[in-house]
Amino acid sequence: MSGRGRLALCAYAATMMAACSMLPLVSPAPWILQAAILLALLSGAGALARRVPLARPLTVLAQAVVGLLALTAVFAREQAIGGVLPGPEVFEHLNALLQQGASDVGNYAIPAPATSGIRLMLVGGVLVIGLAVDALAVTFRSAAPAGLPLLALYSVAAGLSQGGASWLWFLLAGAGYLLLLLAESRDRLSQWGRVFGGTARAPGRLPQGVFESATPLAPVRTGRRIGVLALGIALVIPAMLPALDGGLLGPGGGTGNGDGTGGTISAVNPLVSLQNSLNQPQDREVLRYNTNAQDTKGMYLRIVALDEFDGASWKSSERRIKDVPDPLPRPDGLSPSVNTTEVQTSISAAGWYAQSWLPMPFPATQVKIKGDWRFEPVGRTLVGDRKQTTQGAQYTVASLLVQPTAAQLANAPAPPADLLKEYTQVPDSLPSVVAATARQVTHGAPNNYEKAVKLQDWFSTSGGFTYNTQVQSGSGTEAIANFLKEKEGFCVHFSFSMAAMARTLGIPARVAVGFTPGAPLADGTMSVGLRDAHAWPELYFQGVGWTRFEPTPTRGSIPDYTRQQAPAGNPSSPAQPTHSASAQPSAAPSAADSCPPGARRLGDCGPTAAATPAGPTDSGPSASTLIGTVLAVAALLVLPLLPLLWRRRVRARRLGSGGRTPADAVARTLAAWQEITDTAWDHGIPPDESQTPRKAAARVVRLGRLDGAAATSVHRAAGAVEQVLYAPHPEPTAGLTEDVARVAEGLRTQAGRWTSLRAILAPRSAVRVIWALSLRWESLKIRGSERARVWGERLRPRRKASPDRAKSSPSGV
Repeated sequence: MSGRGRLALCAYAATMMAACSMLPLVSPAPWILQAAILLALLSGAGALARRVPLARPLTVLAQAVVGLLALTAVFAREQAIGGVLPGPEVFEHLNALLQQGASDVGNYAIPAPATSGIRLMLVGGVLVIGLAVDALAVTFRSAAPAGLPLLALYSVAAGLSQGGASWLWFLLAGAGYLLLLLAESRDRLSQWGRVFGGTARAPGRLPQGVFESATPLAPVRTGRRIGVLALGIALVIPAMLPALDGGLLGPGGGTGNGDGTGGTISAVNPLVSLQNSLNQPQDREVLRYNTNAQDTKGMYLRIVALDEFDGASWKSSERRIKDVPDPLPRPDGLSPSVNTTEVQTSISAAGWYAQSWLPMPFPATQVKIKGDWRFEPVGRTLVGDRKQTTQGAQYTVASLLVQPTAAQLANAPAPPADLLKEYTQVPDSLPSVVAATARQVTHGAPNNYEKAVKLQDWFSTSGGFTYNTQVQSGSGTEAIANFLKEKEGFCVHFSFSMAAMARTLGIPARVAVGFTPGAPLADGTMSVGLRDAHAWPELYFQGVGWTRFEPTPTRGSIPDYTRQQAPAGNPSSPAQPTHSASAQPSAAPSAADSCPPGARRLGDCGPTAAATPAGPTDSGPSASTLIGTVLAVAALLVLPLLPLLWRRRVRARRLGSGGRTPADAVARTLAAWQEITDTAWDHGIPPDESQTPRKAAARVVRLGRLDGAAATSVHRAAGAVEQVLYAPHPEPTAGLTEDVARVAEGLRTQAGRWTSLRAILAPRSAVRVIWALSLRWESLKIRGSERARVWGERLRPRRKASPDRAKSSPSGV
């Protein structure tokens, strides 16, 4: 392979090694294989263009065209002319995918699903970076600046991943860059002069100014300085980048930008984050709480309400926020005649769970929490201000357990006109089948309450729907129509569809997002995990207010007031604390943490010695810890085996068949003798290079206590060496491979068990590797010094002979 071909291969490898830093951002990861294949096509196009050869700009242009064709074939084949050539429709489609990807990045928690838009951003970004690296390092033969695109790729990944296993990806990306530097020719590096000190100096030109040295820097030193500088920047830049907003249910979800006296909160879309949470392979704990509620099945921890449906998705409207009042105002629409129970709840958030919206029971009447939090009165939610998050937060919430009767809901008066107008709006793009299905399901219902109950029962029991978190996400109008047809989805589909159908019936509706009550632990606390993430519809009834319904089968609990007989409680009667509940959460882990996850989530881990509530704990080691442990174990297993592996490789190469020429026969004979010498060395007989082959053979036989066939084989090999070294017409000796095997067997038989084991696992002859590296290093230093001397002579100005000396020379007589 030519030098430029090796450089192109290293440029490809360096790009893919840096692209691996994007793996923690998206799941699943097969997009990296797609990017690798397309980048290979792009690199191959560059190699062909340089072989023609084309001008450098034309080479880059040809690669860009190949990259565009590849992206068209993968992402916009249906819009392409003939399925291959990109036209205006292709660019429109790719632009739409990029916009969708940008929206998905803001909505999804890390790791985000590989949607079409995100895949296009990843694969297209890798191709752009790969094109830049290939152009700089190979086409224009400047490997050092090629580190900047690689640095950009790694820095974006490190900034977005919030440090997850970033050290591993840094090492991988840095190794790729150094590999690229080492692949570049030393001649080219030697012409750079000082790094970043200007362009290369042409041979023979004098230095200009104090920043340009008359003697070029050593190539290896120049490459080392560039590598250290780029890797240092790679360490500093990610720390300066802002982190990605992780979505509503993941870290960093939601945004509050109040200034202390007012402000707004922006709309959010929790669809992606919620599905991602439900599909986590491990149910990582998010919250723990203690409550004095007698029954926790209705303790939904609500985060935010989505009250705007624009046809593309449900989202939260932009609202004014203010300081948190104490107490919170009475819930809108709640009449004193409705039975309520006051509940006190102490909540602890996990140290890794950092998002801006505060989970709490609904409707809350008082919140005690430290930090910068603001209150949004319409949705009755708390949002963090000045980057305030829930990370490690401990807070108490007073809330009302609203217990309306069926009669109160059925006889609810009409809501206010402005509220009815706002919360019954549906987009014009909503398919007519949604409203038609709503009317069909609720046919014969005399009031809004009966209609709501029929919708809930149709989704949860009688409609034939199936709960499945793996179906394709979607919250737009077409997604709702498709869900009603396929009858398969998860809580988002059920809640969004019921809310939309309720609005078509004139019932004010919105969607709440948060967590179901979780599972009890043996110490009386409740544990809420990622898989408890949930969405449910809230319908408005005058006199009761916003009321929870549960259409999702196998999830949550159906409210009692939607059943045939609704229990009645005493008005405004505070609940009595349970014996196992405590007022404040504790940070100490409970005994239940040591039991299996399944039993733990069901509370079957038995009693604890001390029934003290526990704060949230991390559900396992981080990704960086796991990867570091795996690498450490692999190093402990592999490193001791390196001498063994090297010895086997050398033995196989020495005893290979080789060619059939006389020179090949000589090489095989000498290699076999070298193998016998090293095998004896491995068994404790060091070589003596001063002796003749015959004397060396006698020494191996004596010290190794060899006899019979093994001793004969040693002497035959020594005789073969004398033949090829000293005979006028050497004759090759057959069967040397078998002789080597017999000698090795004889040495193992005579040696002790420990000596034989050491000869296999830690062969003494492996020191030849160090000798070879030392010789190689000395050779490189000599070559470097010689080359520096040659360049110094070339750059040294030549003196012209004076006229007087020319006249006095013998040739002038």
